[in-house]
Amino acid sequence: MSHCSGYSDPSSFAEDGPEVLDEEGTQEDLEYKLKGFIDLTLDKSAKTRQAALEGIKNALASKMLYEFILERRMTLTDSIERCLKKGKSDEQRAAAALASVLCIQLGPGIESEEVLKTLGPILKKIICDGTASIQARQTCATCFGVCCFIATDDITELYSTLECLENVFTKSYLKEKDTNVICSTPNTVLHISSLLAWTLLLTICPISEVKKKLEMHFHKLPSLLSSDDVNMRIAAGESLALMFELARGMESDFFYEDMESLTQMLRALATDGNKHRAKVDKRKQRSVFRDILRAVEERDFPTETVKFGPERMYIDCWVKKHTYDTFKEVLGSGMQYHLQSNEFLRNVFELGPPVMLDAATLKTMKISRFERHLYNSAAFKARTKARSKCRDKRADVGEFF
Repeated sequence: MSHCSGYSDPSSFAEDGPEVLDEEGTQEDLEYKLKGFIDLTLDKSAKTRQAALEGIKNALASKMLYEFILERRMTLTDSIERCLKKGKSDEQRAAAALASVLCIQLGPGIESEEVLKTLGPILKKIICDGTASIQARQTCATCFGVCCFIATDDITELYSTLECLENVFTKSYLKEKDTNVICSTPNTVLHISSLLAWTLLLTICPISEVKKKLEMHFHKLPSLLSSDDVNMRIAAGESLALMFELARGMESDFFYEDMESLTQMLRALATDGNKHRAKVDKRKQRSVFRDILRAVEERDFPTETVKFGPERMYIDCWVKKHTYDTFKEVLGSGMQYHLQSNEFLRNVFELGPPVMLDAATLKTMKISRFERHLYNSAAFKARTKARSKCRDKRADVGEFF
């Protein structure tokens, strides 16, 4: 009975998180709990089904369970298909998010191809369904892009997915009769996700197809920089930087006709001081567009370093950055674990085979929750003390004058 109560509430996994699994649970306990979640995806209650889907997704995002899911991939795919077809907004989102992580676990191969073959038409239908929830369509667009990136071995399927996503985000393009500003709508979040998923797939297209897409979108995509939604402006800017990188990779002397007007727009966004925009939005936008402007004007990219365990990865181009950002959005805090252990992701980022560490090394690398709490408290006290000293100095200066 105590075991049953352990998985009767699927949300308990999400609350415990991966740390509890590492410290307190065994592989057998985890698999037993996951079997319970899989059974609960058939429950009559929509909330229970949703929580079960989220529980499985959180487990797969935080731990490699390839053998376990390989045996149950058909059951999992059937459950996801059923929840996508019959569920409402939140359940569809949970099902699509699980589908993404399922493909990440399986990696490229016949198994993930079968998942995409089953779920692809349903995802496409939801994305194109104007009556469906915007949030569900948004998650399905990301899922469709990620699953296609991993699983598709059919070039026509890749082109079909690109076209489906294009048909969505191009609705945000500035029309000739429009003013100079694109006003955001409830559909804007869907258009952003579709654009980002499309950009991800563009990175795996043959050169001939990349050239076609660049010709189609290079002169229209900059119109999205005038959107009143900061996330749309950033998504459009980063997609443009990536497109320039691809174009110059194919032709080192690539020439863009409207370079002057584009750099003016990018410079304006990199130094934006509009009072009607939120301070946080302006700060975020200026930081991103400084990098985008450098990429377009100087072909430069500010290298970023990502540390995970004893390893580190250098993100030194826009293609790598966009791929990393996409998978980080799907895996969340599990991204570092997957960079260490997931062979598919390690191949994508050219990290080589997983580094084998013995238990003693892993134990020395790990910081307990209590130690982390002490470290954070000490850091907070140090920051507070530094601020107080700074305030005291300012007060002294004020008194002197």
